[in-house]
Amino acid sequence: MSLRKSLLATALLPALALPSLASAQPVTGLYIAAGAGVNWLQETDITATGPLATALAQQGRSVNGDISFDIGWVGVLSVGYGFGNGLRAELEGNYRQNEVDEIKGFGGTTGGGGTSRTYGVMANVFYDFDLGLNPGGINIVPYIGAGVGYAWREFDDVRASVFGGQVRTDGSDGRFAYQAIIGAATQLNNVAPGLALTAEYRFFGTLEHDIETTSGGGAFTVSRGGTESENYNHSILIGLRYAFNQPAPPPVAAPVAPAPAPAPAPARTYLVFFDFDRADLTDRARQIIAEAAQNSTRVQTTRIEVAGHADRAGTPQYNQRLSQRRAEAVAAELERQGISRSQMVIQAFGESRPLVATADGVREPQNRRVEIVLR
Repeated sequence: MSLRKSLLATALLPALALPSLASAQPVTGLYIAAGAGVNWLQETDITATGPLATALAQQGRSVNGDISFDIGWVGVLSVGYGFGNGLRAELEGNYRQNEVDEIKGFGGTTGGGGTSRTYGVMANVFYDFDLGLNPGGINIVPYIGAGVGYAWREFDDVRASVFGGQVRTDGSDGRFAYQAIIGAATQLNNVAPGLALTAEYRFFGTLEHDIETTSGGGAFTVSRGGTESENYNHSILIGLRYAFNQPAPPPVAAPVAPAPAPAPAPARTYLVFFDFDRADLTDRARQIIAEAAQNSTRVQTTRIEVAGHADRAGTPQYNQRLSQRRAEAVAAELERQGISRSQMVIQAFGESRPLVATADGVREPQNRRVEIVLR
């Protein structure tokens, strides 16, 4: 269990350490992804089958052994589709390779050599968590995933010495495969719109493989059979993901010219500003709200509009919620100043109506506001 925890921590560190250049957005539409990294292939229990198992048993030798492997590498390519709500589905091709470190068992096996390869096709489902994580200005979007598919395991000249003879496994076998994934992404839209850096840990396994095995030489009877082997992998990958169809930024609303007002008291607007990613009121904000409340009783006011806004640092969904909280905070203060809730029209526009037009991801103090309009 400690190994998996350490692998997970290692997978998430790169995404936390590298600077992000844009706010997080849910993946929408077609995307492609690629990743590469290191692969730990667990020590594999192997069991001789068929005539080879019979030959071993007749000589009083064990039919069981195990193989340990050096650290290898892994590569993944995928194409997927994001549904704009955190859910993604993709088709993946993968490849893993590890060199044999040592083979033990079969009643006296020593040494060993050869290569283990695994390659296959997987269908995966992911879910991205929009938690609003933005430590130090770096957006972090954690995600989890799972997949099923089919994978081939290939033993290339996997061999070991036994009593002056040799056991040699050489061939491939395909089986059902499955995997679990946990990772994090940070968007790099200022490098290329829709581009994201990913870091993830994967556990990948298959059903037990049965690969052709031969033996012979020395005191060992020549025979042919099979070897059943487990296949469990732990992988850490760093990759890039490119989404083709990211949502277009909302259009900047054209300023609305005030209608001619023959009435003696035209609409009056008060602006209440907020700190970045905050919805609590400053002392200056309370002074402005108190002034608006007092003036609403001095002029002929039929309606008080309270409209919340946000800048474009963050996802549209998060900014919509933030602007709603800001509007509610101002409305509560107006109510405390004696204004009835029934006199107010409370609205939230998120990042869709900026005072100052900016690119996505830019913090702009004048856009973090609530407008109080006396009509």
